[in-house]
Amino acid sequence: MAYQTVSPYTNETIKKYDFSTQDDIERALSQGHTLYKKWRNGPLDKRVATLRTIAKLFREHEDELAKTAVNDMGKLLREAKGEVELCAMIADYFADHGPEMLKPTPLKTIATGDAEIVKHSTGVVFAVEPWNFPYYQIMRVFAPNFIVGNPMVLKGPSNTPGSSDAFGKIVQEAGAPEGSFTNLFLNYDQASALVADPRVQGVALTGSERGGRSIAKAAGENLKKNTMELGGTDAFIVLDDADIDQVADIAWRARLYNAGQVCTSSKRFIVADNLYDEFLTRLKEKFAAVKPGDPMDDSTTLAPMNSKRAKEKLQEQVDQAIKNGATLYYGNEPIYLDGQFFQPTILTDIRKDNPAYSEEMFGPVAQVYKVHSEQEAIDLANDANYGLGGIVFSGDPDRGAKVASQIETGMVFVNNFMSSLPELPFGGVKNSGYGREMSQLGIMAFVNEELIVKADKPDLSNPAGGLIFL
Repeated sequence: MAYQTVSPYTNETIKKYDFSTQDDIERALSQGHTLYKKWRNGPLDKRVATLRTIAKLFREHEDELAKTAVNDMGKLLREAKGEVELCAMIADYFADHGPEMLKPTPLKTIATGDAEIVKHSTGVVFAVEPWNFPYYQIMRVFAPNFIVGNPMVLKGPSNTPGSSDAFGKIVQEAGAPEGSFTNLFLNYDQASALVADPRVQGVALTGSERGGRSIAKAAGENLKKNTMELGGTDAFIVLDDADIDQVADIAWRARLYNAGQVCTSSKRFIVADNLYDEFLTRLKEKFAAVKPGDPMDDSTTLAPMNSKRAKEKLQEQVDQAIKNGATLYYGNEPIYLDGQFFQPTILTDIRKDNPAYSEEMFGPVAQVYKVHSEQEAIDLANDANYGLGGIVFSGDPDRGAKVASQIETGMVFVNNFMSSLPELPFGGVKNSGYGREMSQLGIMAFVNEELIVKADKPDLSNPAGGLIFL
């Protein structure tokens, strides 16, 4: 597992990075732990100001950061710029709202005295993050934990090291104390050892189910609190009263954004029988109209996939799906460009015994299913090992929301594109993981919610006045 930037568009190796040494790891943990001790009971003012500076620097360096992400993993330049702005929004959000979220919470109690929950940092957080959003994935862990007072050590992905390195340089330029954020280029053994270190008190991972199980096992063995976001096979439900024009305008975007390499991409389109044929026709038109090419060019609408390996895996999944009975409705033809391009593809007639029925296809492939009732749509959406996000379209938003509430997943958007914003909690259920990032829920992920009950003196006449021992 070498850390290197290989352009998915030109296939050129741009830069290689050396693995971090044991001295690098020890320095990161030592500095982080020392900073945690300093931060734990100190004021938030300086961290608030620094986080606002980080947001400002992300905006000032937007072009440079975006181009680095394009070189690393191939996304469209305009999408990369959108990711940089989202990072700035997240930093601003937690600078603006973090102090209020971390104020003590008073409790009503029959115990003698006043009770409250005080929020404290817990220590160094170790984050293992993926390549598909090489800044955003980092920021949604870093920003809330920075405000909380938890220093962060990052193991970034091996194929987007330039972006991880650039993130660290922004934090440094903003004047954050040493140890606030440390990017390390780790192998798997080093990562496991870092999870076990007592100075690490939290582990956050976004990635594959396999990677999540490995890190969660190491965290569990060492009694470390952890959050996991492990991908999904998100459903896009089109009910029989949906506006097909609205559906057609959103569906292709929901599948092809970031070349389909999004955990919350719509991957299974579950369509009412009266709209099924029209939906397929419209989706095919949109897929056929995309323009592959240089992701730095504004006229390009289909980016290459992040790597040759990812493209080959997706091709194998599509081939197996067809071999096992799926109908190829559109696509699956070569794109004769040097980059790692995969033609947008539509598969139908996927039975439950087909491997594609339960697999996550991390690329521009849509599975389309026909259903004959609202309940069948709900049952099909829930017949999955994953539960991360989802979309429901209905002519009646209340009906759409009622259906959404019956989907076993972490997030559902009705009559709208799936979006990620700092005020909205992000996370899933089932094999998509557990815990939430961003919002009020996310900021509390690695917080010690300490109970303090304060009384002038014991009240021995109160039967619950502190004389009950468990």
